[in-house]
Amino acid sequence: MSNYIMPNLQKEKIKDYLKKEGKRLDGRAPEDYREIVVEDGVSKNSASAVRVKIGKTEVIAGVHLALAAPYPDSPAEGTFMTNTELHPMASQQFDIGRPGINAIEMSRVIDRGIRESGFIDFKGLCIKEGEKIWQVFVDIMAINDDGNLFDAAGFAAIIALGKARMPIYNEKEDKVEGYSDEGIPLNKEVLSLSMTFHKISDKIVADVSKEEEAISDFRLTIAVGDNNGEPRITAMQKGKAGTISEKDMQNILKLVEDKWSELFPKIKKYVFK
Repeated sequence: MSNYIMPNLQKEKIKDYLKKEGKRLDGRAPEDYREIVVEDGVSKNSASAVRVKIGKTEVIAGVHLALAAPYPDSPAEGTFMTNTELHPMASQQFDIGRPGINAIEMSRVIDRGIRESGFIDFKGLCIKEGEKIWQVFVDIMAINDDGNLFDAAGFAAIIALGKARMPIYNEKEDKVEGYSDEGIPLNKEVLSLSMTFHKISDKIVADVSKEEEAISDFRLTIAVGDNNGEPRITAMQKGKAGTISEKDMQNILKLVEDKWSELFPKIKKYVFK
């Protein structure tokens, strides 16, 4: 990601082509996404598991639920946690070991986009108030990093949640016995989709390649839900050191509206298929 090293000549080539021709080196316009492919049923040992590809970028997201005690300040609500693993098999820029800053940031951005939208019905995860609840985990693993892992991981997370099954809880023996056909409790009407945009040269670019990601000035991820057919921003997270100008923000918001209208119906179909 940020540690990707490339020749200065290639950097200038990317910027010049965007500025002069209004296109990327792969022929896409600045606002274009690569092909999105979703594969369900990747693992039978979890509540759900999906593989999402955006171009050559590939991630797997799985959901599992565990019994836990509730937090004291929310005794009748379940909990939610997102974990991301950026493994060296995905990129030479990633290291084996404890999650680095990039993995932690990605987890927090995805977690915030889901949590702030209200997509998960936390009260529906309560088994016995003050004593036992379900804790929902979304585990994300990067398989190949060819740019825009944020969106691939974010899409995979909400699709996996939409397809997740509730475990069967044997209260008498206090143990889990497989999975039911019932989905986890979700507030489907507030589903939120995260999209990430970068500033390269004088352009705002969606779905960056790995090389584009390495040379961008800033990154902005925006989670957007549906408000009676209109986009509703539910969360926002900036990354990298560059400053967002007022003009940049206006261009981003216009692009958010356009891309949300295109992507949200497609991803929503995968979530609730």
